[in-house]
Amino acid sequence: MNQKFYKYDAAGNDFVIIDNRLNVFDSKNPKLIRKICDRSIGVGSDGLILLQKHKNLDFEMIYFNSDGSQSGFCANGSRCITHFANYLKIIGNKAKFVASDGIHESAIDGMQIKVKMNDIKFNEIKSYNDSKMTTFIDSGSPHIIFKTKNISELDIFSETSQNKEKFSEYSEGLNYNYWDLDNNKITLRTFERGVDCETKSCGSGSVALAVLLRFNSITDSENILISMPGGDLQISLKENDSSFYDIWLSGTVKQVFSGNLKSL
Repeated sequence: MNQKFYKYDAAGNDFVIIDNRLNVFDSKNPKLIRKICDRSIGVGSDGLILLQKHKNLDFEMIYFNSDGSQSGFCANGSRCITHFANYLKIIGNKAKFVASDGIHESAIDGMQIKVKMNDIKFNEIKSYNDSKMTTFIDSGSPHIIFKTKNISELDIFSETSQNKEKFSEYSEGLNYNYWDLDNNKITLRTFERGVDCETKSCGSGSVALAVLLRFNSITDSENILISMPGGDLQISLKENDSSFYDIWLSGTVKQVFSGNLKSL
């Protein structure tokens, strides 16, 4: 085994990306993917992304969680792969690519890389009638969102363990998001499925929270800044009578290092 890889960071959400246009990577080997993502014996990351050829679009994005399972759309990962495609000179400053939930656009604007999300219909947002304003929103990946207080002190493992029992109806798993609003600062923490741990940021989770804030008239802004342990992400969105649309997620991305996988 001698596989070139690239390590990327997006607001603390980190990924291993591999150029698989020649289809040489064993993508049917979840054990290998788990080892690569393992922070003790591998490169270490929240997930692994393959960049593959597409006959009509700039590229195809295949995303795996760190546990080796294929997942829904990874918004931060899509921003990283856009940078990578530009680095490989596959694209200029714009891209059109396909991921697990369909076709997306992305763009590079200086230090900012942004991706366009799918529309989110009002009738697909499910609110639970409790004091925490609990809401389910699928923003490419399924998210359950809870209002909380003293978010920095939240025991996210204990809280999520309890919530998994409450929402066992979602057999394919959920991403658990906890947010707070203090002095006009919106803070989010996310416990991600497939990683089974808190990640330092979550792109699709921040989009889901922005939608919740607009849906519940907590803000009327079309541009929402959300802070997470790993950094800030910006969401812009519009709405009509039935849905949120023209949703863009933006933030910085950096290639941290590259190397070769000799053996695992």
